[in-house]
Amino acid sequence: MPSPPRALDNASQIWQNRTDLVKQEQAAASAAADAKTARLKALRLEKEAQDAEAARNAPPPPAKPRKSKS
Repeated sequence: MPSPPRALDNASQIWQNRTDLVKQEQAAASAAADAKTARLKALRLEKEAQDAEAARNAPPPPAKPRKSKS
């Protein structure tokens, strides 16, 4: 009769190993997504700063002539 408990322990261990592997894969995927998000945010902020600098250095748009009322 000692075999069934051992078999249960083995199945339980296999299940636990698979669960741990899935958790590790999810953590790796989450870390990769976080790194990608941080990289894209840095790029966006850099572009916004460049655009703001270009807007400050650009000459003002020419004034549109007013139409006179007749």
